[in-house]
Amino acid sequence: MFFKEQTTFWFLVLRHKARLNKAQVSALLQIIFTKTKMQATPIYVVIVAGGQGTRMGMALPKQFLPLAGKPILYHTIVAFLNALPDAIIKVVLPAADVSKMQMVLQHFEERISLELVAGGATRYDSVKNGLKNIPTDALILVHDGVRPFVDKETILRCVATASITGNAVPAIAVSDSVRVLSAMGNSPINREMLRAIQTPQCFQGAVLLPAFEQPYQPKFTDEATVVESLDHKINLVEGHKNNIKITTPEDLALAEILIKIINQTPSF
Repeated sequence: MFFKEQTTFWFLVLRHKARLNKAQVSALLQIIFTKTKMQATPIYVVIVAGGQGTRMGMALPKQFLPLAGKPILYHTIVAFLNALPDAIIKVVLPAADVSKMQMVLQHFEERISLELVAGGATRYDSVKNGLKNIPTDALILVHDGVRPFVDKETILRCVATASITGNAVPAIAVSDSVRVLSAMGNSPINREMLRAIQTPQCFQGAVLLPAFEQPYQPKFTDEATVVESLDHKINLVEGHKNNIKITTPEDLALAEILIKIINQTPSF
């Protein structure tokens, strides 16, 4: 655990952040993040960009499709460079697509440091490849390459919470009515008890790395399910509705509108 003497205080701050305004929450998260840096805790970001774009119906993999004139993956990388400038970024791609990274890198005005990793047959295998050579004392964030709108506050909230509790998974409330299917037909389910899970999912290395030494299981849909299989409690933190995953043409059209709105909104 990091800075144990303040664990209770910061945990209460995070749990009761609704009483604070956005600027106050951001300031507190930045303080916690700064304390983590002062502890010389290495931070790794594993961006998983293994999609083939089949649901897009396009030859070019979705992570390389243009969004406001630049590849989706470019925007995703920029989000982490801005939030965690000292983090070590690893981008996991299908081996056949590694050469396409030049499409992304050419949009950076200055040379950036990142590591390219060849992915595997499944998301589990791809993440496992991305975790190689990461030390157990690190904090590790795993993020979908096609979630370009993740905000700084969500990233820092995940880092702050995981540094205290061992893990942090962003989630948002479900606004639609939901029904569950069964052999008898279907029935409503209380959406108040449901949360939609997002990324980045953040873990202490001592928690995540051993979990990925397990054999793959079909129930492993994200890093949280992998860690949870070793009886770790998963800690949900507040995500953001803008942190959408772009997987269909409709998502991309929405993203084009969303990026214009975000760019026009002043930062606080």
